[in-house]
Amino acid sequence: MIDYNSKIKSEQVDNLFQAILKLETIEECYRFFEDICTIKEIQSIAQRLEVAKLLTLNNTYSEIEKKTGASTATISRINRSLNYGVDGYKIVFERLGYLKDE
Repeated sequence: MIDYNSKIKSEQVDNLFQAILKLETIEECYRFFEDICTIKEIQSIAQRLEVAKLLTLNNTYSEIEKKTGASTATISRINRSLNYGVDGYKIVFERLGYLKDE
């Protein structure tokens, strides 16, 4: 993988990501994220991931809106990230089996 220079890179963010990488189970993730985030923040992140997955699987905006409750503005923003972002969704979706390795 190419060395990536993130716009959000900082020591604090590095520490957050190192902490996340130490989690080993879904239960540990629930416990950590419930402590560090609000319920709404977790639900919003989960919704974005679901929208990105559905876009990747070629669902229409109206199908996605109906399935997730996300606004068309949110869907559009996520679509831009999928098309012009830094491939974070792609990395995760390949590892989850939603995409074939290219």
